[in-house]
Amino acid sequence: MRARRKIVVLTAAIVVVMCIGTFGFHVLEGASLFDSFYLVLTTFTTIGYQGPASHAGRVFNCFLIIIGVGLVFLLLGAVTQALLEFEFRELLGRRKMERDISRLKDHYIICGAGRVGRSVARELARRPVPFVMIESDEEKAAHYREEFLILAGDASRESVLRQAGIEHAAGLVAATTTDAANTYIVLAARSLNSKLKIIARASEEHAEKHLRSAGADEVVSPYAFIGYRIAHSFLRPNVLDFMKLAMIQEEELGLDIEEVRVGEGSAFVGKTVHTSKLRQDFGIIVLAIKREGQKMQFNPKSTDPILAGDFLVVMGDPAKLREVLSLAGARA
Repeated sequence: MRARRKIVVLTAAIVVVMCIGTFGFHVLEGASLFDSFYLVLTTFTTIGYQGPASHAGRVFNCFLIIIGVGLVFLLLGAVTQALLEFEFRELLGRRKMERDISRLKDHYIICGAGRVGRSVARELARRPVPFVMIESDEEKAAHYREEFLILAGDASRESVLRQAGIEHAAGLVAATTTDAANTYIVLAARSLNSKLKIIARASEEHAEKHLRSAGADEVVSPYAFIGYRIAHSFLRPNVLDFMKLAMIQEEELGLDIEEVRVGEGSAFVGKTVHTSKLRQDFGIIVLAIKREGQKMQFNPKSTDPILAGDFLVVMGDPAKLREVLSLAGARA
């Protein structure tokens, strides 16, 4: 910012001196304004093609050379300094980004900085959860670099995925705008990390089969979801409003829906939904229990047991949910 201000000030000073020089030669030499400007220009550029004829004009030109040429060299120095500082900042920024990415563990990789990718990134950042984005458009990547940790590159290339730390990642989102690109990304990601959870975006209905065959664990179609939302805005508007408030606008409702993993040695292991006192002590509602190898049990009974390794889908105050996460042995 300081270099830019210096360039602006020096440019303005050169313009002012050129105007003074043009008017001075016009008065002293009796030349036209264009010829006077041409004389100033040759002086400033050190060409010196044709100097002033009169003694007064030459004296005036001496001062003009000292001031004008000096300002031009100062401007060139300021522009060079600004370019060097920009390149240096870019180099430092890239190295810092590489260091930050190399430190990531159990993070998420978002491929594509479009509307879907940015929505995923902002939700993960709100939690907060570590993640890195990959965007093929360098201009778009540079635009969002201040907001997100983002790489510029082709996410379907193994070298770029390795640079994003895919070997240590917990999940990947293939959210580019084309199904073909997402398929290639899923194939490359699955070959590098067989345990990675991969969620892919599908634009066309027939693309889901190809994405799952490529290795995607889940396939999401934004257009199908939008159609669902529109239809149920007519059919079940109150239910839809509740879901929107609970899942998207928690601040307005004061509630959040969370997934709680019950760890070994947790205070809830061996207790029932009722004796865990989740409702009594924390005001938490248990919506469902997911047990490994079994279907999700919605609206569990008060007598249903809670076992180690269970996932509880719960709803309640965000602060109370964090307490429950800690007691359950899950990471907050």
